[in-house]
Amino acid sequence: MNADRVMETQKFAIQVRQRGQVTIPQKVRAALSIDEGDMLTAVQVGEALILTPKRLKGPDLADRFASLMEQQGVSLADLLEDLPQIREEIYQERYGRS
Repeated sequence: MNADRVMETQKFAIQVRQRGQVTIPQKVRAALSIDEGDMLTAVQVGEALILTPKRLKGPDLADRFASLMEQQGVSLADLLEDLPQIREEIYQERYGRS
C-alpha cells in the first residue's frame, strides 16, 4: 500500500440492518484485503465510527521469530535441547525443592 492510497478518503452509504449488521462495500473489502470471517476493530471517536481490520499477530510473530532464528543460525533442535533443564529450573524456582 503506497502513501497516496493511505491518504485517500472515500464515503460509502451503509445501511444498518437487523441486529446491527452492516455490509462493507466490496471495493473497500478488496482494497483492505478483508475476507469473510476476518475480525475488525471498531473505534468510536466522538460521533464517528472507525472500522479497521484486526490482523492476527501470531503468524507475523512466528515469521519474525523464524527469521531471527535463521539469522542467528539457531535451529528448532537447538531450542529444544535445553528444554528439560529449563523446565526443571523454572519448576524449582516456583515451587522449591521437594
